[in-house]
Amino acid sequence: MVDVDPVTREEALALCEELNRHNHRYYVLDNPTIPDAEYDRLMQRLQRIESQYPSLKTADSPTQRVGGEPLASFKPVAHEVPMLSLDNAFSDDELLDFNRRVTEWLKLSGSLEYACEPKLDGVAVSLLYRDGVLIRGATRGDGAAGEDITENVRTINSIPLKLQTNSPPHLLEVRGEIYLPRAGFEKLNTEARTLGEKLFVNPRNAAAGSLRQLDSKITASRSLEMAAYSLGRIEGLVQPETHSETLELLRRWGFLINPHVEVTADIDGCLSYYRKMVDIRDQLPCDIDGIVYKVNNLYLQQRLGFVARAPRWAIARKFPAQEEITLLKEVEFQVGRTGAVTPVARLEPVFVGGVTVSNATLHNQDEVARLGIKVGDTVIVRRAGDVIPQIVSVVLEKRPVNARDIVFPDHCPICHSPVERVEGEVVTRCSGGLICSAQRKEAIKHYASRKAMDIEGLGDKLVEQLVDQELVHSVEDLYRLQIEQLEGLERMGKKSAQNLLASLDTSKETTFPHFLYALGIREVGEATARSLAQHFGSLALLCSSTREDLLEVTDVGPIVAHFIHEFFQQTDNLDVIKRLKEAGVHWPDIMPQDRQLLPLSGQTWVLTGAMDTMGRAEAKERLQQLGAKVAGSVSAKTSCVVFGADAGSKLKKAKKLGVSVLNEAEFLAMLTANGLL
Repeated sequence: MVDVDPVTREEALALCEELNRHNHRYYVLDNPTIPDAEYDRLMQRLQRIESQYPSLKTADSPTQRVGGEPLASFKPVAHEVPMLSLDNAFSDDELLDFNRRVTEWLKLSGSLEYACEPKLDGVAVSLLYRDGVLIRGATRGDGAAGEDITENVRTINSIPLKLQTNSPPHLLEVRGEIYLPRAGFEKLNTEARTLGEKLFVNPRNAAAGSLRQLDSKITASRSLEMAAYSLGRIEGLVQPETHSETLELLRRWGFLINPHVEVTADIDGCLSYYRKMVDIRDQLPCDIDGIVYKVNNLYLQQRLGFVARAPRWAIARKFPAQEEITLLKEVEFQVGRTGAVTPVARLEPVFVGGVTVSNATLHNQDEVARLGIKVGDTVIVRRAGDVIPQIVSVVLEKRPVNARDIVFPDHCPICHSPVERVEGEVVTRCSGGLICSAQRKEAIKHYASRKAMDIEGLGDKLVEQLVDQELVHSVEDLYRLQIEQLEGLERMGKKSAQNLLASLDTSKETTFPHFLYALGIREVGEATARSLAQHFGSLALLCSSTREDLLEVTDVGPIVAHFIHEFFQQTDNLDVIKRLKEAGVHWPDIMPQDRQLLPLSGQTWVLTGAMDTMGRAEAKERLQQLGAKVAGSVSAKTSCVVFGADAGSKLKKAKKLGVSVLNEAEFLAMLTANGLL
């Protein structure tokens, strides 16, 4: 096992938290705050770290999952065939490497035929037809479940309500991308501007917002289109032999197929297709953000199969991020939930990538030093997708004589407490804790979030008001709010106030893992909170644990153990917990004797390779439900190793040590026998 230095471990944990947050904003809220290029950079960095240090790969890592959860405002729909994401290539070399992997996997000596199609910048959807009639439309959601948007998709003219064939398959799932052409986007924003309404930032957000309208008449008023790109579940159909023939069949049935789809004889044709699409990208009637390449032969696709989160037979080649030049006018500092003081660049507004941008995060002091940036500098801003740009570099030859150094504050800009930077960390933090209103606001927002206490109706703006008007000083104050106090707040009528109080009351009944996550202990995400709850069983045992006790918990290392131990040593934190319990917040303990009765209690299992039927996170959760600890490396103490496709050194080591192993079929049989499938 490769030793992990604390800085790398903390970086991986921070990347997981940041990427999961952006996944939620992108897939669930349809309100992303970073461009795709920045997201891809963070994801690639995390993938490199996890590849080098497999023990850092946790169940809640965004590399193990596709995205976020479906919104609660629409009926959830479970996809019978998961809608997976695609791996990305960012250069010719990476695309050539993909081709090499595919041909080696198939043991082919010659060239391979690919279907090439523009990657439309819209919203992925699934359409279900029974005997040729549209019966359901659903968003992709997190890949396993989405939202029922049937009434809205029925309003889109390019989606056939009935297939144009006399012999339709009994059941057919069609997948495609719903998007808003540029002309429709301009028309929509022109109307909004005339009415004094908020403008959409780009066509993708406009398409997503249109599909999320509860009133389908609003959706019908917008010029949405859908291009079909694949099939999911099929019954009663002899499927064509190639992907391109599948698209042609869909075209005959009445679906819109992107007119720029082409089939190439080899990977060199894919490279030429990419260059051609880059040249005509700005002339197209709709936004595209890359190219999707698929092995054209469906039998070969089936042989190639899937890895945990993506098909082996397809890849997306992303376009280069779009860049512009602008002026850094000023730098301000914001304070987050953990006290992190983050520099925010205020820019001369510039139109880049279809959006006017005026700010960007500079991350931390090290990033400022790396860029060598000063206030007054001319900077290159990169944007690829949405909203907040990335400052790539400084144009030194344009630096004015009066450019000013960016000086980090020695006191918090909000509460004026001293700021500190712990050795080995890149982040500067406010030491004020809960006396800092900025940290209080972020702590309350975290406590109320969906994956924590799930307090519906307690949005960010309302939290800001509650803290600013000193109605709430800490999370336990939420449960003391009165309807008279809430009614006096901006945009809070009697009904809204009643609904919020009801939601607060409902949130009192929670689970131990959710409560631990809601406390906002530094570096304790959902997975770690779940591991802590399962290991200790009760809050009393966790509070009295030592650092050595904490190190026995799966995925808890020295740094995380330190943060957890310090949290429960502080009397202020214990007082908050006491007052929350006095307010009625409660949960059932997971008693140690109950855990000991689980069939895999006391055992350590390891997962390796990719399974076709479930992702690593789901398999890990199933094992934990049976009482097992799931480790990232194999040792003589390992009870069993579950292996899928491409299992490597872990499987070899298990066999060498005489550790029991289960293949995917045997693992599924074991889960079935224990009632988990």
